[in-house]
Amino acid sequence: MNATLSAILRKFLIWKYKHISERNFVLILSALVGLVAGLIAVLIKNITYGIQYVGSLGLSLTQNGLYFALPLIGLSAVYLIWHKLYRKGVFQPIATLLFALSKKGAKVESNKFYMPLITAPLTVGFGGSVGLMSPAILSASAASSVFGDLFHLNRKTRMLLIGCAASGVIATSFQSPIAAVIFAIEIFSLDLTFASLLPLLVASLVSVITSFLVAGDQVLFTIDHNEGFNVSDTLFYIILGVMAGLVSVYFHKAHFAITGALERIKSRSYRFILGGVIMGAMLYFIPPLYGEGYGVINSLLSGNHLAVIQGSLFDHWSENTYVVIFLLLGITLFKSLAMTLTIASGGTGGIIIPALVMGSSLGNAVGKTINALGFAVNETHFTLIGMAGIVAGVLKTPLTAIFLIAEITGGYELFIPLMLCVSTAYLISKNNLSHTIYTKELAEKNALLTFDKDQSVLTLMNLDSVIEQNFVELSPEMSLRQLLEEGVAKSSRNLFPVVSEDGSLEGVILLDDIRSVLFDQSLYDVTKAREYMTRPPEVIYYAKDNMQQVMQRFQDSGAWNLPVIREGKYYGFVSKSKLLTAYRRELINYSV
Repeated sequence: MNATLSAILRKFLIWKYKHISERNFVLILSALVGLVAGLIAVLIKNITYGIQYVGSLGLSLTQNGLYFALPLIGLSAVYLIWHKLYRKGVFQPIATLLFALSKKGAKVESNKFYMPLITAPLTVGFGGSVGLMSPAILSASAASSVFGDLFHLNRKTRMLLIGCAASGVIATSFQSPIAAVIFAIEIFSLDLTFASLLPLLVASLVSVITSFLVAGDQVLFTIDHNEGFNVSDTLFYIILGVMAGLVSVYFHKAHFAITGALERIKSRSYRFILGGVIMGAMLYFIPPLYGEGYGVINSLLSGNHLAVIQGSLFDHWSENTYVVIFLLLGITLFKSLAMTLTIASGGTGGIIIPALVMGSSLGNAVGKTINALGFAVNETHFTLIGMAGIVAGVLKTPLTAIFLIAEITGGYELFIPLMLCVSTAYLISKNNLSHTIYTKELAEKNALLTFDKDQSVLTLMNLDSVIEQNFVELSPEMSLRQLLEEGVAKSSRNLFPVVSEDGSLEGVILLDDIRSVLFDQSLYDVTKAREYMTRPPEVIYYAKDNMQQVMQRFQDSGAWNLPVIREGKYYGFVSKSKLLTAYRRELINYSV
C-alpha cells in the first residue's frame, strides 16, 4: 500500500513540475491549509463548548460548588495524556512553532496535530483560563508540515504555510482576514512581500468561507456603536494606553514569577494538583475567570456589566459604580494570574483571548471611571480600544491589534483612538520588556527569528554544518620527526591541533610556525611538538556559543580558523571561509 501511494505521489510530483508553476502550487497549498485551519478552529471550539455544556449542568446542580473541582479534573486528564500516554513533556503552542521555524527547518511533528485538539478542550472546557487559538494554530501548522513532507517543500515555503495556518485560524475565529494576515507576519517575522502576502490572504479567505459553510454566520462579538471619534477624548485614550502598557508589564512579570515558583516544585503531579486547587478557588470567588472569557467581553460590549459580576461575592453591590470598577480591575489583574496558573500547572492553551478579556475589563473600568468623574465617554469604545491596547502590549503586535478591532467593529471610525492607545501601550511595553512570554526563553537560547534579517540568518544557521574535523591531531610529546611524518606528510591542511591524552586542546601548530625548521634534521629528535605550538586567539564552545557569538569571535580575533571545544574536549575547527559561504547560502535561501 505504501509503495502504491509513493508511486502515485511520485507521478503527481512529476505532473505538477510539468504543468503547475511553483508560485501557483504554493497558492493551492495555502488554500488547502486555510481549509484545514478553518475546520480545526471550528472543531476545537465545538469540542470545548460540549465539555462546558456538561460542566454548566453540574454547576447549576451544585450551586457553583463544582468550580472547586472542575479545573483539577481537567488538569488531571491533561496530565494523564501528557505524561502517561504521550510520555513527553508539555509543549506550549506558539513557542513550539517559533522554535520549529528557527531550529527545525519549519518542520512540526505530526503529534502536534492531534494533541492540542485533545488537551486544549480539556483544559478550557473544565475551566482553564486560557485561549483555544494558539492550540488550533499549532494543530493547523502540523497539518501544513505534513503537506511540506509530502511535496518536499523547502524551509521558506514551510514557514509560509505555517503563517497560512496561523492566519487561517485567526481569520476563522474573528472573521477578520486582514488582521489575521498581519498577525502571522508580526508573530512569525515573515517577509512582507507579494509572494508571501497573497498566500496568507488566500488562506485567510478560504478559512473564513469554510467556517461560514460549516458553522454558519456566527458573530463572535456583538457590538452596537454609532459614534465616531471625539477629539476631546484624546487625552483619555492616551491614559488608557498608559494603563494598558502598565498592565502588559504586570502580566509579563506575574507570568514568569508564578511560572518560576511552580517550576521549583519538582513533582509534576503535585504541581497540577496545587494549580488545580488554586484555580478552583479563584473560579468560585471570581466566576468570570472561567474558560476563555468571551462572555465577559460580549457583556461589557453590550453595556451589561451586571452579567459579568453576577455570582461573585460582590453581587449585591452591583449598583455601586466604584465597586463595579474595582471588580473589573480585579478581573483584569486576576485573569493574567489564572492564565499563567493554568499553563504553569500543565494545561494547554494560549494568551490571545485572555489578553482580550483583560483589555475589555480594563477599558470598561477606565471608561466608567472617566464618566464617574463627570465626563461623558462611550464605554463601549473604551472596551474595544482597551482590548487592542492589551494585545499590543502583551503580544507586541501593534498592527494586529489595530486592524483586529477595526475589522471587528466593521469600520475605521475608531482608527485614531486605536492608534493613540496602541502606540502608547506598545511603547511602554517595548521599553520595559525585551521579549514576550512566547519569545523570552527562545531568545535566551538564540532560537528566535526577528525582522532583523542578519540576525535571523545567523539564527537559522547550524554550527554543526560548518565544523570541519579532517585535521590531523598531534600529541604535545611528539618529536619534530613524528610531527612531520605523522602530521605534515599525511595532512592536506596547514593547521594542526595539539591534543592531550584526555582529549583536551593544548594548542595549535601552523605550518608557517615550523617552516624554518623543516629541513633542520638536527632538531628532528631533540625538539617536541609542544615547543612549536601556540594558543589559539579564540575558542568556540559547542554548547554555549551561538552563531552570532561565533561570527563575533572571528571578527575580534582576525583568525581564519578557530577550534571548537565540546564538553571540554577538542571537537574540530570552524573556518572563516566556510562560515561566510554558509552565511551567503542561508541568506540567499532566506531572501528567495
